[in-house]
Amino acid sequence: MQEHCSPLQAQQPTKIARIGYLAAACPDTQSARTEAFRLGLHDLGYIEGQNIAIEYRCAEDKPDRLPDFAAELVRLRLDLIVTAGNEATQAAKNATAQIPLVTTGSDPVASGFVANLAHPGGNITGSASMRLG
Repeated sequence: MQEHCSPLQAQQPTKIARIGYLAAACPDTQSARTEAFRLGLHDLGYIEGQNIAIEYRCAEDKPDRLPDFAAELVRLRLDLIVTAGNEATQAAKNATAQIPLVTTGSDPVASGFVANLAHPGGNITGSASMRLG
């Protein structure tokens, strides 16, 4: 005698990826950056509220608040933390060595966040803004 699973029993629940977004300035003041972030996630198939949840923390231009917000994001046991700017990256780096960090600072090598862009090492990766001329 075989047992049959109903379709509901056979389906695995979809995991919702949880991302933290840490910035010194509030996302509404960086609307182009925040919109690009959301569009990039969408291009990869991630839609906020469907298969991804984003926890935003902004220091309202008070960088001394960043360490507390970074610690709060770490306590949430997120899958990833995205940082906007070097001050936010430093706060997140000080708060965790386990959760992957994606920095959008101006130069993660010069800031000492990564050894080099090809092999960043540790839990930090990201992009560098390069100005020519």
